[in-house]
Amino acid sequence: MNFSDLATLYKNELLDNVVPFWLDNSIDKEFGGYFSCLDREGNVYDTDKFIWLQCRQVWLFSMLYNRVEKRQEWLDCALVGAEFLRKYGHDGNYNWYFSLTREGQPLVVPYNIFSYTFATMAFAQLSIATENKEYAHIAKKTFLKILEKQNNPKGQWNKIVPGTRDLKGFSLPMILTNLSLEIEGLIDNDLINKTIDECLNEVLSNFYREDLGLVLENITLDNKFSNTFEGRLLNPGHSLEAMWFIMDLGVKLKREDIIDKAVKISLSTIEYGWDKRYGGIFYFMDLKGFPPQQLEWDQKLWWVHLESIITMLKGYQLTGNKTSLDWFNRLHEYTWSHFKDNQHPEWFGYLNRQGEVLLNLKGGKWKGCFHVPRALYQCWQILEKCK
Repeated sequence: MNFSDLATLYKNELLDNVVPFWLDNSIDKEFGGYFSCLDREGNVYDTDKFIWLQCRQVWLFSMLYNRVEKRQEWLDCALVGAEFLRKYGHDGNYNWYFSLTREGQPLVVPYNIFSYTFATMAFAQLSIATENKEYAHIAKKTFLKILEKQNNPKGQWNKIVPGTRDLKGFSLPMILTNLSLEIEGLIDNDLINKTIDECLNEVLSNFYREDLGLVLENITLDNKFSNTFEGRLLNPGHSLEAMWFIMDLGVKLKREDIIDKAVKISLSTIEYGWDKRYGGIFYFMDLKGFPPQQLEWDQKLWWVHLESIITMLKGYQLTGNKTSLDWFNRLHEYTWSHFKDNQHPEWFGYLNRQGEVLLNLKGGKWKGCFHVPRALYQCWQILEKCK
């Protein structure tokens, strides 16, 4: 297919298949918020509500309303989730729980910093759609809390004994590269620029290892390699997702060097993480080839492949790199042939190493209304520019 046909494919899949699935099946009309635990056909199989999935869906429908079309049903969907989160999602001081009962009673304490990051994204995007100052206030307050917590994200719920093996993780600086762009209209420019500079340095100079051509998931506080399970851990999909965030920052900053470096890292990562025997990208790997502690290490996950598609396509669009285009074509073929459900709407999330469906759910504790529609939107937009 040419770029025009591919753009139409991604657009139609988003608007005619995936978005209607969540509109039709996920909204809790009795208590507010969303059901994320949906089976293959969209039936609810569990009613617990996970904060970061609630937030992601608010963000997704707000984003579509802001960037695609001002459809009232999209805004209404976002508001259903936002109002539920505003009332029940935090402790009253914008410390965001991890999960709630269907009715909104807290189940799991605010130990997870990504509840905060996606709350920031959700309310920032919705504040643009509604011009609601309270939503903007929630986004700003939550973002500032993230910055306060970044050196100890889990706070009092951190189970690691301090001082024995202090490590820092790639996840937070990685997500902050994207979050900085989401929140920039609401936060002081100096603080945003400082955050961007710090995160770029962390990602591209500390977690990325030039000698390996790879990004580590965990390093010591003084930016050294730790020869431990955590220190040897690689998550190729995580690194690849981060690279399209970095490319977006490169565009914002007019820094071709940053874009070129992100493309370089993405290509070395996909080469390393690709399963040469069965195709697809490994979920976890050990830098030294030792057995990973994650028993699901060889599974093929939806978000890993969809985020990698965005990265390769964006790399080609911004630099004309033919190897990036080749990898986009390879990833496109694998992902559409393995994760798309041809009998029912939305996409599968979990495959075994051989590419067979492990779980036929469409949503659960970790999969919600986010990676599939965001990737379809991103690729549609990029492909339009590649015509």
